[in-house]
This record gives sequence, C-alpha cells and structure tokens, in this order.
Amino acid sequence: MGISLNYFKIVAKKLSFEKKHQGMVHHLSNNHSLLTNWISELRNITVHNDRMRFRRNLERIGEVIAYEMSKEMPHKVVPITTPLGVHQSKLLAEQPVLATILRAGLPLHQGMLNYFDKADNAFISAYRKHHDDGSFEISVEYLSCPDLNDRILIVCDPMLATGASLVQTIQAITKTQKPKEIHIAVAIASVEGIKTVQAALGNDIPIWCGDIDETLNDHSYIIPGLGDAGDLAFGTKMQS
Repeated sequence: MGISLNYFKIVAKKLSFEKKHQGMVHHLSNNHSLLTNWISELRNITVHNDRMRFRRNLERIGEVIAYEMSKEMPHKVVPITTPLGVHQSKLLAEQPVLATILRAGLPLHQGMLNYFDKADNAFISAYRKHHDDGSFEISVEYLSCPDLNDRILIVCDPMLATGASLVQTIQAITKTQKPKEIHIAVAIASVEGIKTVQAALGNDIPIWCGDIDETLNDHSYIIPGLGDAGDLAFGTKMQS
C-alpha cells in the first residue's frame, strides 16, 4: 500500500509548524535513530501487553533526551588528574532539577535520572479529574521539590496532549520559586499541546519531543499517539 496524500499533508503541516518554532521545539524523530525504533514500539498495540518493555522504552527515550539536552547546558573546564598526567575536561557546570508528573512520568523521569545521575528531584501530582459529562479539569494536589531558585528545571511527562497539565504544573512550581531556565521533556507531543504551553508560558521554554503528532481526539488523547501511557506502564486505573 502506498503512502496516502493525507500523510504528506500532515508531514508538511508539522514541518511548517516546527520551522516557525525552530530553536525552542526540538523534534528528535526528524532524523532516524534508535529513538524512532523505541517510539514505534510504544505505539505498537502488539507490544502493549509487555509492560516492562513499555516502561523500558520510555526510560530509554528519557536517556536520549537527557543526552541531547546536555549538549546545550552550561559547562566548565576542570583539570582532571589521570595516572599519567592532567586532562582539561569539560563537565556540566551544574546539575539540573528533574521534575516529573505522577504517575505516568516515572519511567521517562528514571531515564533522565540515569544520565543526570546527581540531579535533585521534584514530584507533582497533576491529573485529569473527570466529570460525568465527559469533561475534565486538571487537579494539582501534591508538590514536593527542592529549592529551585536560579536553577535549571526539567519537567518531564510522556505525553503533551492538551498541555493543560504541564501548564498548571509549571505555574504551581513557579508560584513561589524562580528557576533560571525551564525545559520540558516529552515522549510524544501534539501540535495543539505545544501551542498551549507556549501561549501560557511564553515561547522561550525549550520543548524536547521524542515525536510530534498532529491532532487530538474528542477525549483529548493524541492521535495517532499510543493510548494512556500511565495505564500501559502500570496497569488500568479507576477514574476519579
């Protein structure tokens, strides 16, 4: 079966969007790598019954995003003594603070923590509180974090769908603290979600995406997306 004309239209629209936001939106699937292989498994319904592999793939994606981020983070040159001499080595000038949205963000967070292994950590409970009519609101009920003032903050969540959870999470964090930089890391983002984040928080927050999808469905899930990342990683939950 050939690739449909609609596919090319979607790709062209995404490329136009990314060109407009170039520099702040990092679409890591633009070039083929192992990352695109792992994301394809996240999406694949035939792999969804393997929760451990789903979690591990999210963890791997977190590792790749952390590595790509590290290239743009401040560094310093430090003399390191070896058995045979001294080497002027480039090291991170500081460790970031890694923040994750419970519960779905835990595997992606762990992947980033594997690489930023000296980082402080923050945890936020932001979830969709559903109503009988099918609508929902974002509820933020728990926040645990270190001092963030004048530090680099990375907020990770596997899916950036409507953007509401990330916006309210970052607003809750920055209500009393002032990080000097904020980065967002997601496995899959929607175009609408990126626009929502930028409209609410400004265009100067880098968003690091494993992949970007075009649309949301009537239930505000990313299409084609992968489903509910939290359920696929940890099992089906009861809605509240």
